[in-house]
Amino acid sequence: MTTQQEASTSIEAANDSVQRTLPFDDTQDFADAERGLIARLSPAVVRNDDGAVVWDSGAYSFLDDECPPTVNPSLWRQSKLVAMQGLFEVTDGIYQIRGLDLSNMTLIEGETGVIVIDPLISVETAAAGLALYREHRGDRPVTGVIYTHSHIDHFGGVKGVTTEQDVAAGRCPILAPVGFTEHAVEENVYAGTAMGRRAAYMYGAALPRGPLGAVGAGLGATTSTGMATLIAPTVQIDHTGQTVILDGVRIEFQMTPGTEAPSEMNFYFPDRRALCMAENATHTLHNLLTLRGALVRDPHVWSKYLTEAINRYAGRADVVFASHHWPTWGTERLTEFLSVQRDLYGYLHDQTLRALNKGATGIEIAEEIQLPPAIEKSWSTRGYYGSVSHNVKAIYQRYMGWFDGNPSTLWQHPPTESARRHLDFMGGADEVVAKARKSYADGDFRWVAQVLNYVIFAEPDNAEAKELQADTLEQLGYGSENGTWRNFFLMGAYELRNGSVGTPTVTAAPDIMAELSVEQAFDAVALRVDGPRAWSASIVIDWRIADSANVHRTQLRNGLLVHFDVEGDLPAAELTVTLSESDLRAALLGGEDLQKMVSAGRVSIDGDAGKLAELVGYLDAPDPDFAIVTP
Repeated sequence: MTTQQEASTSIEAANDSVQRTLPFDDTQDFADAERGLIARLSPAVVRNDDGAVVWDSGAYSFLDDECPPTVNPSLWRQSKLVAMQGLFEVTDGIYQIRGLDLSNMTLIEGETGVIVIDPLISVETAAAGLALYREHRGDRPVTGVIYTHSHIDHFGGVKGVTTEQDVAAGRCPILAPVGFTEHAVEENVYAGTAMGRRAAYMYGAALPRGPLGAVGAGLGATTSTGMATLIAPTVQIDHTGQTVILDGVRIEFQMTPGTEAPSEMNFYFPDRRALCMAENATHTLHNLLTLRGALVRDPHVWSKYLTEAINRYAGRADVVFASHHWPTWGTERLTEFLSVQRDLYGYLHDQTLRALNKGATGIEIAEEIQLPPAIEKSWSTRGYYGSVSHNVKAIYQRYMGWFDGNPSTLWQHPPTESARRHLDFMGGADEVVAKARKSYADGDFRWVAQVLNYVIFAEPDNAEAKELQADTLEQLGYGSENGTWRNFFLMGAYELRNGSVGTPTVTAAPDIMAELSVEQAFDAVALRVDGPRAWSASIVIDWRIADSANVHRTQLRNGLLVHFDVEGDLPAAELTVTLSESDLRAALLGGEDLQKMVSAGRVSIDGDAGKLAELVGYLDAPDPDFAIVTP
């Protein structure tokens, strides 16, 4: 195993410059992050039923030391803040569990129990957080759950705070914005394998915790690795101004679709003068296109919803809190905090559009754009999770797509073929590596990473190039202010040295799969059809859903699996399969043996059973271990 390097002189100098330039004497965030502390979880380790550690706050205790040369001082500061864990009082009757997962869990005390907002990623961390709350505030029953939006770190731990039985009996309603379930399951299933693999890089899954490895992801320390669950919402919030009284607590909602998530909402507690901003205003520049992959978010509408929140609620609020980071207290301070966040997203949007309408490309705009001084000097706008660089490119992509308009980039060779040609023009691999060593010594790590990538993709077994590339990515990580950039660079170095770590987490957890509609289940299957192998196939199967008497038809033709509800008279199918909706998901996506289900009487088949076997034979399996830094 190759030894990690220390910071180069150029990276050390760059980090020293950050220390001298930014206002580190401003410690208000530390005062806010510590305010209201009631108790910490001790020991700060959460385990699953098998005894495996799914969360360890103590792994970040090294952050108590001075910032070393291998970490950007600004990121070190942010990591110290997000590593603070425990139960905190926000205001009268409102508490937060912070530092026990990537996200926060908020608890609102009602007349008979407690309402949970965003129960973290994992059952285990959510249960540990609720137990910590009950230890200090009493054994109150959970009388409601609110999902602020459709990302897994805001619903995955729900079965750690309530049960399906309590929800079904009406003892614990679950509130969520309209479209929540659809977006939650699609994100974790449709492109879940690819997103999960890249998330391993984004959150530094294999990296040791420490000054040479993972120090935090900017939004939180990292993601927990326990069991993710989902209970479908029972109350849908569908318009701004909608008011719900839950366990005696009055809540007014603001819909914010298309901001940080396609389905998201803020809400206001008028009787407590408290405003929850979900993930729309946190102490960082957020992602417009997360590095793990997602739909590009809309900074224009994001900015407008922040304006609406300021106008509707800021003047009536004494505290603003969110599903990440720490609250801001005081009407004047929270109004300014929300206003700077609004200005940040709006400015990036408008200035990117201004530049692209003058012909600049995304990569050019990202290098040239400068934030206004008032935004630049605010700690809450620093690029710890999102970054100006990749957010500007995301805005360009949202409006213009991948093509920069230059015909020379319209039909370029794919990476491996391009790499071989680059090496030929550059004089061969040995020459490129030799020149790259000089550029490395000069501190031009961005260029070294680019040219060594050609060598590795042209000659995957070139050990010298891979070793130097690992050293290069390491230096880029050491200099990154952005937590997820650091993790990506250091994970790339790790895999070049040690091989792939695959996908440590499972995005398509059983509870998430169980919420797929019939339409979504067949969508997920259609994405697995090996088109070229199925070009000449013609298969028509009807799927009779016993629960609803609905009949859904699949038709494989021209390598495409078309599917739709059967309405009216259609030519007979070659095969009819009758089964429950849950068995449909189990057979199509859960890996259950359909023949055994037939033998057990759970599934009946009428027609040519060979057609089903033929269809299954055309399905491809996703690869959770695909290469990233090698071809």
